[in-house]
Amino acid sequence: MYEYLLTHPFLAALAALVALSLVFGAVLGYAAVQFKVEGDPIVDQLDELLPQTQCGQCSYPGCRPYAEAIANGDAINKCPPGGQATINAIADLLDVEAPTLDEEHGEESEVKTVAYIREDECIGCTKCIQACPMDAILGAAKQMHTVIADECTGCDLCVEPCPVDCIDMLPVESGLSDWKWNKPPAVVENIQIIATDKHPDKDGAAA
Repeated sequence: MYEYLLTHPFLAALAALVALSLVFGAVLGYAAVQFKVEGDPIVDQLDELLPQTQCGQCSYPGCRPYAEAIANGDAINKCPPGGQATINAIADLLDVEAPTLDEEHGEESEVKTVAYIREDECIGCTKCIQACPMDAILGAAKQMHTVIADECTGCDLCVEPCPVDCIDMLPVESGLSDWKWNKPPAVVENIQIIATDKHPDKDGAAA
């Protein structure tokens, strides 16, 4: 076998590469198992509850860093895009009392918005592209830019850097994908309504 490889240098080089690949693959596989870093399940759960706008209004560069900060004891009420619903969900997860939203980080908006670039006014400076944490803006230097609406989270970080003020935050209209029924009144409210309807009036007759 050794003499055969000496007479066929191409096959010898190929065999050497295969052998090295097997050795390095085994070493990397062993290292991946031996030195595996376990993630914090609490951080993962907190990150799932946050809105993933990556807007930085909480003073952290994204939702994952904020989730890690909450797991380390930071306040849970610094996320305006998530609003009170997210605060309540995090409080339930951590089994703590839910505070109100810290207004120093912004106000909760009841209407979801999406960025819109007035393309005829865009000068192609790319500053909005650099500011967008979701890569939701398409364009190139000195070329018209446009927003991928499905990728935009409405964080409005692209508005301030725009030197010609050609970006608007427009409300997102409800469609088939996000339309839902309004919640019915609670059972207790229904009982109170029925009791009120059946309460006798002054003449002794039921209302």
